[in-house]
Amino acid sequence: MKLHLVDGTYELFRAYYGGQPHTNARGVEVGGVRTLVASLLVLLRGAETPHVGVAFDHVIESFRNTLFDGYKTGEGIDPLLFGQFGLAEVASEALGLVTWPMVEFEADDAMASAAAMGEKDDRVEQILLCSPDKDLAQCVNGSRVVMFDRMRRTILDEARVVEKFGVAPASIPDYLALVGDTADGIPGIKGWGARSAAALLSVYGHVENIPENPTTWTVAVRGAARLAQSLNENRVAAKLYRELATLRLDAPLGVDVDGLAWHGPHPEKLAALAVELEEPDLVARVADVFNGTPPPAG
Repeated sequence: MKLHLVDGTYELFRAYYGGQPHTNARGVEVGGVRTLVASLLVLLRGAETPHVGVAFDHVIESFRNTLFDGYKTGEGIDPLLFGQFGLAEVASEALGLVTWPMVEFEADDAMASAAAMGEKDDRVEQILLCSPDKDLAQCVNGSRVVMFDRMRRTILDEARVVEKFGVAPASIPDYLALVGDTADGIPGIKGWGARSAAALLSVYGHVENIPENPTTWTVAVRGAARLAQSLNENRVAAKLYRELATLRLDAPLGVDVDGLAWHGPHPEKLAALAVELEEPDLVARVADVFNGTPPPAG
């Protein structure tokens, strides 16, 4: 079997900005969720014996905000998009998909935890992390755990992670700690860029293994003295940034691998969703995806 682990928050953002707006009769913007539902149906139609989990950031803030004041918040999110967060979770549940609305943790943590769970099950042939978020590159393992960009239809396995970032998956949190990640509010270490970080981490693996004295570095890097000074002055910060970038593997999932199997939609919830989205054909569309049979009762 294959597991599809979906970043529902990313999918909603993409749906909102790439789809068509739609205000329903109650004056509520639902266009992003309409497009999200259509996208999830495409995934279900294309997956043989679907095993799917969809993770959402129920709130933008997480435990990481208590560790670092500069970590990402919900500030600046379009209110019309933010207003669809809850409905997106309702839609995922109505489709009958395992849905993880994260509060203390983030959606990426749920995906990482589910991937770790799947790796322990010999029946799982491949785990597809459906997101282009570079944080998830740390979870990639050979060709068994891969990142899948559903829009571009591209796969990022371990070899391609190394090709893209210049470091192995295990070093991705260290890479983000040095380079920074503006999407998550991680500033990085002054002076360090993608090339210098990749060059050092490809040899030393982790931030703490990079020698303080640049004359002992076994790889030539432009501006080595300057980079070493900057890192040495900010090693505590670098370790904090790495902690922020490291995905947790203990997010509460509430299911095992078998629990991710799709058994069709929830009829009552789906019918209510069709009304809210003003899509009278939604129940029939989902039934068509579900092996062309009507949704099961209950």
